[in-house]
Amino acid sequence: MMLSIQSKPAAAAVLALSAVLALSLAAAAAPASAGIGDLLVAPTRIVLDGRKGAEVILNNIGDEPATYRISVEFRRMTPDGSLVDVAEPTAEDKLAEDMIVYAPRRVTLAPHQPQSVRVTARAPEGLPDGEYRVHLLFRAIPPAHPVSAEQPGEAPKGVRFALIPVYGVTIPVIVRFGNLSATAGIANVHLETKDGKPTVALDLSRSGARSTFGEVRVLKPGVKDPIAIQKAVAVYKEVEMRRVAIPVDEAFKGTVSGPVTVQYVETYDDGSHTIAETQAVLR
Repeated sequence: MMLSIQSKPAAAAVLALSAVLALSLAAAAAPASAGIGDLLVAPTRIVLDGRKGAEVILNNIGDEPATYRISVEFRRMTPDGSLVDVAEPTAEDKLAEDMIVYAPRRVTLAPHQPQSVRVTARAPEGLPDGEYRVHLLFRAIPPAHPVSAEQPGEAPKGVRFALIPVYGVTIPVIVRFGNLSATAGIANVHLETKDGKPTVALDLSRSGARSTFGEVRVLKPGVKDPIAIQKAVAVYKEVEMRRVAIPVDEAFKGTVSGPVTVQYVETYDDGSHTIAETQAVLR
């Protein structure tokens, strides 16, 4: 998609350009759920132990060839669960970056063509036990477009910009060394309204030497399935608590208020484990 901005003074164009660039960067920074633009990425999270590597599959689902550049970025979680860019990486960030080995770093895909990217971790000698994390960014490289000529009889009208949004997908790459553990807790469960819909809000806490990742489930007595569920809920090491808000499933037609059980369940390839559970009454 190409956007054209034309300004009557140049200052207006600069403001409009800044706004569009901000939107483009926000899209590029969005964590991956399945994909952005014409790029699909799977899996959306990698955990390494230094012994065995992993593969990330990129798939161009568009109708045109596309080129993607792969690079490392650093993100921090905030108490609302958002991920923000790190302006000044710490020594631990740099150590994590040095450990991650991935190839290739640039791929060109034909339409509907997949490509695997190999990711491994190489720990330096004497590395302390712990969890280390970077984020891999898969960013599209826009094709070059020639500058279009003015239409016949069209007079130049100030400054003109042609912008091509650049989309990307980020996924966390977590490296764990040693026997690391973590505990979690659930507090302040209450009912609120978000976008006109009933939502179960809560505080999810974490302590220990590693992050947690799993599903938050809201169960109601006598109801088989959760009345609200949110998957892929992470609490990274840099936060001890994050807020979670889960919309009630639209398929649930009963009364939301009343007693509920809330669970935080870590999921694995071979099963799941409940690491936090609490009882609450929604009002």
